Amino acid sequence: MKKLDIAQILNSNAYPGRGIVIGKSDCGNFAVTAYFIMGRSENSRNRVFVEDGDGIRTQAFDPSKLTDPHLIIYAPVRVLGNKLIVTNGDQTDTIYELMDKQQTFEQSLRTREFEDDAPNYTPRISGILHFEDKGFNYAMSILKSANGNPDSCQRYTFAYANPIAGEGRFIHTYMGDGNPLPSFEGEPELIGIKGGIDEFTDMLWNNLNPDNKVSLFVRYVNLENGKTETRIVNKNV
Repeated sequence: MKKLDIAQILNSNAYPGRGIVIGKSDCGNFAVTAYFIMGRSENSRNRVFVEDGDGIRTQAFDPSKLTDPHLIIYAPVRVLGNKLIVTNGDQTDTIYELMDKQQTFEQSLRTREFEDDAPNYTPRISGILHFEDKGFNYAMSILKSANGNPDSCQRYTFAYANPIAGEGRFIHTYMGDGNPLPSFEGEPELIGIKGGIDEFTDMLWNNLNPDNKVSLFVRYVNLENGKTETRIVNKNV
């Protein structure tokens, strides 16, 4: 698979929707994860990321303008022991709760389907990082309709052991803008990861469509000592 430039992917797509990046820094010392949200409606754009314990949650920037919290207010990032969970919806809680009961990432997601936002039927995308012995592995999942047909849920899980320095995977909800919005297709895209957390954060934020971007979360986890650095960028400030 050809390694792609995520800056170019984002810059050429006005509406990838919500996206998850997981990989390893080019220096090899950090596990990297990022999550961003975008919006086309006033309700979707009226959001910010806020820290919530070891994770984050979305909340309304202006509560008086919140018309429907369904599908837009949730905890995208949670930490369960030595696992970091990141998703585009309330399946974060499903994964957290069922893995805490010894189910696997994949088993947890078998209890969920794509979002009930006809006619888009937005995919549920999820990722998990598992840290152990100064290293990590990760998996990504997508739950999607059958080309817009809600009668069938198609489930795909991709697992990555011993990640390569300077490489990551990128999965997002939509292939681009449209009505209905076309769901992501294929394996998570192979991308390069360069620089420290501030450089990587700036690159992602600056290449998201300025009209549609809403919030961005980036975390670097030091594989030697487990210490974390986090950046949150909100368009609404």
